[in-house]
Amino acid sequence: MNIIATKLEGVVIVEPPVFGDHRGFFMETYNASKYHKHGLSYEFLQDNHSLSVEAGVLRGLHYQLAPKAQTKLVRVAVGAIYDVAVDIRKSSSTYGQWVGVILSASNKRQLLVPKGFAHGFCTLVPNTEVMYKVDELYSPEHDRGIAWNDPFLSIDWPTIKPILSDKDAKLPQLQFADNNFE
Repeated sequence: MNIIATKLEGVVIVEPPVFGDHRGFFMETYNASKYHKHGLSYEFLQDNHSLSVEAGVLRGLHYQLAPKAQTKLVRVAVGAIYDVAVDIRKSSSTYGQWVGVILSASNKRQLLVPKGFAHGFCTLVPNTEVMYKVDELYSPEHDRGIAWNDPFLSIDWPTIKPILSDKDAKLPQLQFADNNFE
């Protein structure tokens, strides 16, 4: 397993080993003991799976407030996304900075997004299926988000006219968002 650090402390790209032959491939998408050996010790409690029918669907930027904050381990089963993590820890030297990574069914990469980061993605191709593990259950009372097009963040999304949910279209800029991450 290859772990690639990003400019945001704690946000890492995971490249699991893939074993292929004439029939296709096999890979472990998650193995707790292997993750623990790399210092990635999380107890994942819930798996989520989304389908976005069109390219340009943008979901996010989402997070949950503490004490129900979530670490996410994101991967793509079908299709491809531009996956983004934003540091929203107020005392962090990288507060407001973001990283973007292409995750796809073909590259089989995963992105680990720890607590204290907002997360979102934009589909690059139709019929994209995203799967992710979280270490805290969904809590509607703690569910928050940040506008995808916040000028302070200046995220370089792969679309200028994303397909958004009504909820995501109304999210506030980071400076106005509820945020209890220090």
